[in-house]
Amino acid sequence: MNVLDAMKEHRLFCDGGMGSLLQAAGLAAGELPERWNLSHPEVITNVHRKYLAAGADIMTTNTFGANRLKFDKDGELKAIVEAAVANARKAADEAGRGYVALDLGPTGKLLKPLGDLPFEAAVSLYKEVVSIGVAAGADLVLIETMSDSYELKAAVLAAKEAGIDPKTGERLPIFATVIYDEKGKLLTGGNVESTVALLEGLGVDVLGINCGLGPEQMKDILADILKVSSTPVLVNPNAGLPRSENGKTVYDVDPEDFAAVMEEIVKMGAVVTGGCCGTTPDHIRAMVELTKDIPVQLPQKKHRTVISSYSQAVVFDKKTIIIGERINPTGKSKFKQALRDHDLEYILREGVTQQDNGADVLDVNVGLPEIDEPSMMEDVVKELHLSSILSADAGLGTINSVVLTVEYMKAHDLPLKGIIFNHCHPGNVMEEDNIFMCEHMTGLPTLARVCDGDTSLSIDAATLSELYDEVTL
Repeated sequence: MNVLDAMKEHRLFCDGGMGSLLQAAGLAAGELPERWNLSHPEVITNVHRKYLAAGADIMTTNTFGANRLKFDKDGELKAIVEAAVANARKAADEAGRGYVALDLGPTGKLLKPLGDLPFEAAVSLYKEVVSIGVAAGADLVLIETMSDSYELKAAVLAAKEAGIDPKTGERLPIFATVIYDEKGKLLTGGNVESTVALLEGLGVDVLGINCGLGPEQMKDILADILKVSSTPVLVNPNAGLPRSENGKTVYDVDPEDFAAVMEEIVKMGAVVTGGCCGTTPDHIRAMVELTKDIPVQLPQKKHRTVISSYSQAVVFDKKTIIIGERINPTGKSKFKQALRDHDLEYILREGVTQQDNGADVLDVNVGLPEIDEPSMMEDVVKELHLSSILSADAGLGTINSVVLTVEYMKAHDLPLKGIIFNHCHPGNVMEEDNIFMCEHMTGLPTLARVCDGDTSLSIDAATLSELYDEVTL
């Protein structure tokens, strides 16, 4: 039974902290714990054994920091990830139960424009790890401790694109958790509603919160998540808030107190629970014993239509939504001159002004025949941090034009969501082959096929919601 089916039948539990247990076993300060998958495999396997014995169902691989930025020697990353999955699998096989979750943490770099890591590069880093982990036999992908919604998006897309089980052809389940502060904010400014909208739009199977806070501090945030989430929620708190004692980091919530608050969290509606920093097998055991018999409450569908940015979400319901239309040269001499002068600051100020005057959504138009429109559009897309959709004819000659366009956009750090094919004729063998080759050579999905005379796009609501991008002004 896969983890999603099991989650519907009975309560599932994640394991707890890994780092503190490895430190107790001799991991030195500054030593990369992921290398212990190779140098101390029995220690890693024994940690998994202890959590399984405590009642945990989901074993998190020791790959939190595993990526090519940290492990760039030939073959080292592959060996580490394969060993990590094998160590967890060994413990699960011995116990006759348990799921292996391939753990993805932050890359350690900020993505552009806040940092220097391009979005596509981040996706590539995560895809490499996911590809190795899936081939090694992981049961699911766990993306955790994310503090930047843009990096979170990169990790989820990588898991969706590379997380295909070679045996079944099905995508591995994706669990994704973020790290909020006590006010429910991400490091880069996202809030609960915008993060839930992003993750649900991307189609994750479980979403939630981990790390940073203890269980008591997470209750209010969990309440906010449950108000808007139609997706099962995962909660993995720390063992309270850390403090330093005699040069060591200690946590102030013991197993019994941890379990008592986790009982409240489960009764609130959390579907999957576990622990993060400072939690031990004793914390997990106490929680399991106190909550294992509480019936699972799967969330009800909220039927919300939402678009999100880094910092906020716009809900399309009974409230009138104001769309700012002033990023448009039509009838605006100053705006036209700004386009001629390549004055992006003026364009951004127009956006900020509209936002300050109550606009919920911005419409962007920088078309002006007398300028280099493609170049201007490229610059504005970069400045506003947008992704693009490629529209292509399904007929003769499309393969070359699509591939060249995609390669140009990749070279210029212009992310693409997918392709919409026009002038399609159902059953046309040449067109079907063209579409297949475009997907195969670019790695991009086909979002829709449009036949002559169609008045609407055949895109389901979940796919459509993924196409909306977040803009920070």
